[in-house]
Amino acid sequence: MNPAPQGGIDSALAGEVQMILAEKRTALASLRTGIALFGLPLSVLSLLVATSKYYEPMQVLHFLLPLLVLCLGLVGLGVFLIVRSVRHIHRYDRMIRSLKRNAGAMSEFIE
Repeated sequence: MNPAPQGGIDSALAGEVQMILAEKRTALASLRTGIALFGLPLSVLSLLVATSKYYEPMQVLHFLLPLLVLCLGLVGLGVFLIVRSVRHIHRYDRMIRSLKRNAGAMSEFIE
């Protein structure tokens, strides 16, 4: 029985690295979304503070409370996405390092 040709192993390794890098790009897009979700409530709250002399907070409390709850939810979702994305990015980097260690001659072409 003949061993597998070296070209097949190299192309399989390259395909695996490309798949991991595609997953890493997805995690980076999720990170970017998390940062945007984290920043949105900060801009809304800064607008409320800047215009606070035009309204009495106790009179518009029925508008402010749901808005603050929504802002807290967006901050929580943003933090969740950021933490999750960073963990995934580190995991993909470890996977690529592992493949690079086991790649032999192909290791100089990986990342």
